[in-house]
Amino acid sequence: MAVTDPVPPIPRLLIDTNVVLDVLLERVPWVEDATALLDAIAKGQAEGHLASHAITTVYYIVERERNRAVAATAVSDLLQLLSVVPLASAAFQRALGLGLRDYEDGVQAAALQMGADCLVTRNAKDFKGAPLTVRSPGEVLALLGPR
Repeated sequence: MAVTDPVPPIPRLLIDTNVVLDVLLERVPWVEDATALLDAIAKGQAEGHLASHAITTVYYIVERERNRAVAATAVSDLLQLLSVVPLASAAFQRALGLGLRDYEDGVQAAALQMGADCLVTRNAKDFKGAPLTVRSPGEVLALLGPR
């Protein structure tokens, strides 16, 4: 009987709001990697998660930049693709203690309590000093291997 290599676990990724907005608003130069990452999640190469507070932020910004119908469709699509990480008051309290310049970034970091392997963001510098692994969409795509 042949021994096969164990199947590596599927990475659990917490997707930062900016990565989602890069796709939805087609922000150059980040849209290509961000779109490829969401495609990899759709293909089952990784689990994608989004902190619950990010949903309203995404809706608000997409509605402001595009319109209400586009925002509603975007949120509906995200809810089908990504799992929502519910956040209780303890996560918001924990975010206060992280000492990050931007409280929203602290809430993102606190959302990792759901057991994600890393936070995927293009703004790694915003999370400097936080106790978490941060990767860019491009770095995650490289780890996932050929598409």
